[in-house]
Amino acid sequence: MTSEGWGTPPVEPISQHYIVCGGNALAHRLVLELVEHYEVPVVVLVTDRTRDHAPRIEEIAGVAAVVEYPNITEEALRAVSVDTARGLALVEGSDQENIHAALSAQGHNPNIRIVFRMFNQRLGENIERLLRNGAALSGSATAAPAFAAAALGRPNSVEIGGRYLHIAFDDAITSDRICVVADHIDRQDLSKIRLLPEQEGDSAEFVRLATEFGDDGPVRPGGVRREAAPGPEPAPEPGPVRGLEPESERESGSEPEPESGSEPESASEESPGGIAALQALRMEPGEPISWARRLRWRVLDTMRFFTSARMRLVLLTALAAVLLAFSVLWYLSRDFGWTVYISLLDLAGAAQPDQQADIAAGTGTGGAWQRVAQVVITLCGITFAPVATAIVVEVLGSGRRGLPRNPSAGTRDHVIVVGLGNVGTRVATQLHEMGVPVVCLERDPQARGIAAARALGIPVVLGDGPFEEQLRRARLKHSRAVVAVSGDDATNLEAALEARHGNPEVRVVVRLFDDNFAGHFYKTLDNAASRSVSYLAAPAFAAALMGSEVRGTLSVFRHALLIAELTVEDGSGLIGLNRHDLEDPGGVRVIAVRFTRSNQLHWGFADRTRRLTPGDRIVVAATRSGLARLNTVLVEEG
Repeated sequence: MTSEGWGTPPVEPISQHYIVCGGNALAHRLVLELVEHYEVPVVVLVTDRTRDHAPRIEEIAGVAAVVEYPNITEEALRAVSVDTARGLALVEGSDQENIHAALSAQGHNPNIRIVFRMFNQRLGENIERLLRNGAALSGSATAAPAFAAAALGRPNSVEIGGRYLHIAFDDAITSDRICVVADHIDRQDLSKIRLLPEQEGDSAEFVRLATEFGDDGPVRPGGVRREAAPGPEPAPEPGPVRGLEPESERESGSEPEPESGSEPESASEESPGGIAALQALRMEPGEPISWARRLRWRVLDTMRFFTSARMRLVLLTALAAVLLAFSVLWYLSRDFGWTVYISLLDLAGAAQPDQQADIAAGTGTGGAWQRVAQVVITLCGITFAPVATAIVVEVLGSGRRGLPRNPSAGTRDHVIVVGLGNVGTRVATQLHEMGVPVVCLERDPQARGIAAARALGIPVVLGDGPFEEQLRRARLKHSRAVVAVSGDDATNLEAALEARHGNPEVRVVVRLFDDNFAGHFYKTLDNAASRSVSYLAAPAFAAALMGSEVRGTLSVFRHALLIAELTVEDGSGLIGLNRHDLEDPGGVRVIAVRFTRSNQLHWGFADRTRRLTPGDRIVVAATRSGLARLNTVLVEEG
């Protein structure tokens, strides 16, 4: 029993359930995934029933119980019946707390499936080896590619078998598309989007005619015979067709999703809005930044990092004087090698001056102009030494104080990342690795991402002042995008609106959980994108809890398309199914198959009748409900 005042354990004994530990946004989305799409009993363990998303989790229909404990202790695990549970998801707390809870749960139930959130992915991989049936995932690592790609104005990609899958929209769709993944795209009303709509196959017209006219063939009334055009069958055009209406993948809080058995749409109806298709590239889309621009960024940024404005003025003036004096010496001597030699000696203060007797005898090394040039070079050399010493002392002192550097006056075409939590740190790191200049903005001087930014040399603007001033210091006027990824929707929206006010042309990417915020955001701002970390990560956590591997998540505005790889094992419910069985009634597309006796991945495998055998692997693009259906087959029949 729990202590008085700390909640109530399940009133009735419960078994074969799933436990979610946490009351944050990810826990909220994960509970919705398990209850709505997998239809499994869920018990939630929270630290405080009145904070974060815990009150909203209690209101979800289908949650068996919400139990409150300040920590995940042995008593707390017994209160949520961990001994009879099928799975446990740890999505809140530090890495150390989640590791301890995972090992404790395995001690109570050796067969339980454990999925735990870890920021340190390398440590998570090592902990997986200590668990019999566990998986370590990072919500920030799952969502960060979508934010980084949105900041650069390009679709994020998922690598499968040496190809990079991405989403293309409307005119960007090429003839080598794999499948249509969305239609009815209307930016003013994103609830109309249909993910993985039912599409007619290449032979759908012939099958329909044969069904209609039977053995007489495709003959229309009046004796007009419809002949099939010679040559290969045309590829199906995207848009609504006859068949089952697919489930519409919506954010929580939107209108209820239509059932897969709802009335079909007329085939003659025009598809409003745009469409999106899944395509594969041979290589990952590169950032269109030339090496010359990157070199210029590095040189200017390095110079401004090591020097202040006054020091730069002194150094540039001295350098100009040295070059002018060098030119004079070269003109008088007509010997480039000797000019370099004497100039270096003068800079070091070691040149041999002309003696008065030599000058009187006419045996001096040069005339008056040469002596003036040498004096100028020597004086400039004296200037360089203390300036270089001051620079070194300043750099070493800043490093010892552990202070991040401020953005330099030459920062251009950069991305401003607002918030250095887990997600912000991942996004900034990924953009930095792409060679894109990054400036971070953080109000909390103790944020965990500040040390990571300093280690990478990424400028950070610290302070709790108004966003207008902070963004100005972050060089908003010269930035290409602003990514607001703090943990608060209102803060992110404020940062986005201030950024757009300060620079109407800047691209804005905002992390939002609330659907109403997201809807108004898309309707109000152009050149903007909204992403939800929990919405992108929750399907991967739910699939992992059921034993599947989600390779990545692709974004279609606020909607998520999952790329998963499934292995057909002995006893699996997938054995004996063919492509038609997997894709009907919708929500799933088989995009690649790897057979047991072949290591080759077959893209767009056309044989819809071949049945799966043990050892086969399939790659699918699926909606949340579609992947849940496949996982249900694995769990119930496997």
